[in-house]
Amino acid sequence: MGGLNDDWKACVCSWLSAVSMKTFKALMNGQALVLGKSKEKMRDFYNIRIKFKGFYVDLQKKVLFNSFEFLIFLPIVFLLYWFAFKRLKAQNIFVVIASYIFYGWWDWRFLILIAFTTLCSYVSGILIERQERRLIQRWICAANITLNLLVLCIFKYFNFFSENFVSLFETFGIKLDWVTLDILLPVGISFYTFQALSYTIDIYQHKMKPTYDMVAFFAFISFFPQLVAGPIERATNLLPQFLKVRTFDYGQAVDGMQQILYGLFKKMVIADNCSRLVDIVFSNYQQLGSIQLFLGAVFFTFQIYCDFSGYSDIAIGTAKLLGIKLMKNFDYPYISRNIAEFWRRWHISLTTWFR
Repeated sequence: MGGLNDDWKACVCSWLSAVSMKTFKALMNGQALVLGKSKEKMRDFYNIRIKFKGFYVDLQKKVLFNSFEFLIFLPIVFLLYWFAFKRLKAQNIFVVIASYIFYGWWDWRFLILIAFTTLCSYVSGILIERQERRLIQRWICAANITLNLLVLCIFKYFNFFSENFVSLFETFGIKLDWVTLDILLPVGISFYTFQALSYTIDIYQHKMKPTYDMVAFFAFISFFPQLVAGPIERATNLLPQFLKVRTFDYGQAVDGMQQILYGLFKKMVIADNCSRLVDIVFSNYQQLGSIQLFLGAVFFTFQIYCDFSGYSDIAIGTAKLLGIKLMKNFDYPYISRNIAEFWRRWHISLTTWFR
C-alpha cells in the first residue's frame, strides 16, 4: 500500500507540475497570458487597455528575478529592511509593502485576489480555534478550502478544461458553443493558494495554533521571494519565522548571494541558451533526423530544470538575505532511479505539501 500511495502522489504532482510548467515557462519567457483570448484579439485588447486599462499583462510592467528592475528593487529592500526597519513589526509591515509592490508591478488587480485569499484563510484559522465542536471546525476548514480552490480553478483551469472539452467533442464531429472567460491569469496563484490552504489544514489538524498577528500572516502569504515561482512553504515552517525577531547574519547573507548567483547562472547561461537550441529543433522537427531530435529533447530537459530550479535558487537566496529560510526545492532529480523518486526530488515543496 505504501508504494501505491507514493505512486498516487507522484501522479498528482506530475499532473500539477505539467499544468503549471506551461504557465511558468510563458511567464519566465515574457509572454502575456490572457485566458480565452487569441493573439489577434490580444492585439485588439492592447488598444482597449490604453483607453480603458484592459485585462492583460503589460510586458513592460513586471519584475522578474533576472530583470533590471529586480536588480534595483532587491538592494533597496535589503538596505531598508535591515537599517531602517529594525523592529519585528516594522520589518513585517515592510515585507508586506515590498511584496505587494513586487506583485502589483505585474498588475495591480492581482493584489485584490491575494488579499482576499489571505484574509479568508486568516479568519478561518481563528474561527476554527474558537469552535469547540469538531464538526463545526470541519465545516469551516472545508468552506475555506472550497472557496480557495474555486477561485484557483476559475482563474487558472476553467478555460483550460472548457477548451479541451470542446476539442474532445469536435474530434467526434460534435460542435459545442462552450463558455470561456476573458479573465486575467494571476501570476503565482497556485503557490500562494496552496500556502494559504496549508495554514487552515495545519490548524484543523492541531499541528499549530492560529496567529492573531495579521501583519505577520500577510507577510507569510505574500513573501515576494517565493510568491511567483515557489517553493511552496507549509505554514508550520514559514509562518513562525515572521513571529520571532530576526537579526542580520553575515554568513547567511553571503550564502544567500552565492545561491542567487548560482540561480542566475542556471537560468541565464544554461536555460536561456538551451532554449535557443530547443526552439530551433522543435520548429524544424520535420526536416531533422532522429539524432537531432533526441538532442533537442535532451536540451529541453536541461532547459526546464535550470529554468525552474534556477528561479527557486534565487528565491531561496533572496530569502536568506532577509533572514528567512525556505526549503530546498530540487535535489538532482535526473539521477533518480524511478518515477516516484523523481517526483520526490523534483519540486520537493509540492510533494511535501501533500504529505
